[in-house]
Amino acid sequence: MDIYDIWVDLKPGQRDLDFVEHVGRYLGKLKADGHIEGFRISRKKLGFGIPGLGEFHIAIETRDLAQLERAFQSVSTRADPVETFHHAVNSRVVNFQAALYRDFPDPHRRTGEEKF
Repeated sequence: MDIYDIWVDLKPGQRDLDFVEHVGRYLGKLKADGHIEGFRISRKKLGFGIPGLGEFHIAIETRDLAQLERAFQSVSTRADPVETFHHAVNSRVVNFQAALYRDFPDPHRRTGEEKF
């Protein structure tokens, strides 16, 4: 699995539960369309977290980079209905940061032949 991690803060005046509902609709649509495998939304607890990363963390799981690319292509059309779902999330956040991780070791990893 590849995990596309996103951290954000809410814009002033945005309600946390409204934000989470919109993320669920948006990413639920991508999942229903087969563009992602799943997602998870979490929030800092008791203010603990890495300085500079947002209060909310969204982890989006894809089988591989090809599936993630299809998700990006779907969203980048800027066509409805996904554009409305995307806007409902994106318009509520600031301080967007993202990273891409993968399960490790890779399932195709071979051992014993490494040169370093």
